[in-house]
Amino acid sequence: MMKMRRYILAGLLTIIPLWITWLVLRFLFTLLTRAGAPVIEWVAARCPEPLKAILENPLFTSLLAILLVIAVLYGIGRLTTVVVGRRILGFFEAVLARIPIVNVIYGAVKKLVTVLQEKPGSGLQRVVLIDFPSPEMKTVGLVTRVLTDTNTGRELAAVYVPTTPNPTSGYLEIVPLERVTSTDWTLDEAMAFIMSGGAVAPDSMNYDHPTTPDKG
Repeated sequence: MMKMRRYILAGLLTIIPLWITWLVLRFLFTLLTRAGAPVIEWVAARCPEPLKAILENPLFTSLLAILLVIAVLYGIGRLTTVVVGRRILGFFEAVLARIPIVNVIYGAVKKLVTVLQEKPGSGLQRVVLIDFPSPEMKTVGLVTRVLTDTNTGRELAAVYVPTTPNPTSGYLEIVPLERVTSTDWTLDEAMAFIMSGGAVAPDSMNYDHPTTPDKG
């Protein structure tokens, strides 16, 4: 029985990373396929019979749809690096800004993406540690903004705490700046740490608050 339990545990530890990897890849595959499939189906409907049969093959349709979406994303990325592309994007954003609800969602998401590419103020790093969920424990968070208390002038940090292994969900914490510990981790290192459950991480981190020498 002891050997059986050990082998079952070893099997679970082997299959869990493969299963999570499969879920992520399947999600990306499905997302890209759904985005590009309508174009492929539209083209297939207007092609002669031999080519139409090939395009309507589910596997070929999925692969071609993925390649189409990747090519479009690459083209958009290249376009936004030139003046004409930036003007087109500016016009598109101006249109979205006039649509109720859509302007709020798009503006908030774009602001978040822009903020994560910049360094926060007050000498903080983007990746920090905060006391969560109790003072005896710490968790990795991302500083999105530094605020000021209206009554006391105290500086506060808005910290997004991603969950493991899905960093798209999490918590938003308002933490006094003096209780935030900056790390020397990059955003990529923090994401790898969170998604891997701590298995992938640099060998060191700034865990404790820096101590100030006693005067006198």
